[in-house]
Amino acid sequence: MNQQKPHAGNAWPTLRVADWTDTRDTLHMWMQIIGKVRLAHAPLVNHWWQVTLYVTPRGLSTSAVPYGTGIFDIEFDFVDHRLNIRTSDGGTRYVDLEAKPVSRFYEETMRALHSLGVPARIQARPNEVEPAIPFAEDDHHAAYDPRAAHLFWRQLVQAERVMTDFRSHFVGKVSPVHFFWGAMDLACTRFSGRSAPPHPGGAPNCGDWVMVEGYSRELSSCGFWPGGGEEGAFYAYAYPEPDGFADHPVTPDEAFYSTENGQYLLPYEAVRTAADPDQMLNGFLQTTYEAAVIHGDWDRAALEDNPRRWDGHR
Repeated sequence: MNQQKPHAGNAWPTLRVADWTDTRDTLHMWMQIIGKVRLAHAPLVNHWWQVTLYVTPRGLSTSAVPYGTGIFDIEFDFVDHRLNIRTSDGGTRYVDLEAKPVSRFYEETMRALHSLGVPARIQARPNEVEPAIPFAEDDHHAAYDPRAAHLFWRQLVQAERVMTDFRSHFVGKVSPVHFFWGAMDLACTRFSGRSAPPHPGGAPNCGDWVMVEGYSRELSSCGFWPGGGEEGAFYAYAYPEPDGFADHPVTPDEAFYSTENGQYLLPYEAVRTAADPDQMLNGFLQTTYEAAVIHGDWDRAALEDNPRRWDGHR
């Protein structure tokens, strides 16, 4: 039975960066708090994969996080606009997502976790931003537009859906499609299997050693960031960047290599308004990946395969 696709014009929402910057910046700080709670409990997985959030049918979630002899999870619900906290012993708490300063969100969240018996000792200031205002003192970021937050989540749903399909063609080491709360971007990273030179670091209010771990293996990465272009931007880069990467022909025509950012960029609005958004985005992801692997001389035969290779046996 064929399932009918949602109309592209309805599926890919419009959200101008200028129209929700205050909400985005507040939400970024809230996400850092929740991400740091996960970081405090989850054991290290290569390249910090244990700290990320994941797109869900309602928002963004930590997924299951270990604590003591149980687990808990925390989800930003952008449908009912609540932060939901659940533990494996049946405990539940929630924090309303509404216009409030980061300091209040932080206090309410810590109190909710404490009432559930979940330890929540974190480094209580943000990373990868400047200035890094301690959460308990941040009364500056206090905006929350529920409509904008919902539209942002819908952007992530579309990006996650297409990036997951793109990910399925790679059988080498590859990250989940996951959301990094440090830079506030959805990302998926493929690895050649070779070591990389130590990353120089340089992210604001973030130890260089963090980047050394994140970039310890040769990689090709892609993702979506809600801060580039008029409505956000898709990106792709390689580390280390091989000679010829920046000059490789990529699609679509709207994509370009940004010397300032050291990566390829494709405005979200170009994808949203395309006749076939999925096809346009897949073309960008594939051709920028090829720029990395062709010029980096990856062993593609060992790393790629057809994700439909078993369809005839089902």
